[in-house]
Amino acid sequence: MPGKNSNFDSQFPPLPSPCPRMKLYLLRHGQADWPDWSGDDDDRPLTRDGIAEMRAVALALKVMKVQPDRVLASPLPRALRTAELAAEALERQVETHDGLRPGFGRAEYDAIITAHDGGDLMLVGHEPDLSELTRSLTGARVKFPKAATAAIEIDPDSPAPRLLWLFPARMLIRLSR
Repeated sequence: MPGKNSNFDSQFPPLPSPCPRMKLYLLRHGQADWPDWSGDDDDRPLTRDGIAEMRAVALALKVMKVQPDRVLASPLPRALRTAELAAEALERQVETHDGLRPGFGRAEYDAIITAHDGGDLMLVGHEPDLSELTRSLTGARVKFPKAATAAIEIDPDSPAPRLLWLFPARMLIRLSR
């Protein structure tokens, strides 16, 4: 069930029209837990372990032939660095998108999709937003651990988008070996 302050409609609203056929990849930022962090939460960067894990996840995504045409990221440092590591491995460029900040909701998603020219898309963001978006689109009740990635197939001729897979970082890394 979406959180109390959810920005997603629990009634699975229709996709914006026109909605291109595509794969939507959702990537949660890597580890950014700093026990002694005293700054603004929005400024937390990835930890050293988070960077190493994201490099391995990025390589795994490349081995799995994940090939988004665009990579959009929250501008927060932990998500932006996650996107940069993924994009580097996938030989793509990163675009920041303010709509992907924490609190990202269905309205922001619809605006991104409406403005999207087509092709596969990767969104790099935060929890619980990615889980709520997945549920809003597919009905699947999931949680995104740090550095997890999901693939959703969006076909305007189908009744609803379909969750193809959701892998935590550890599983992605194993699959790529």
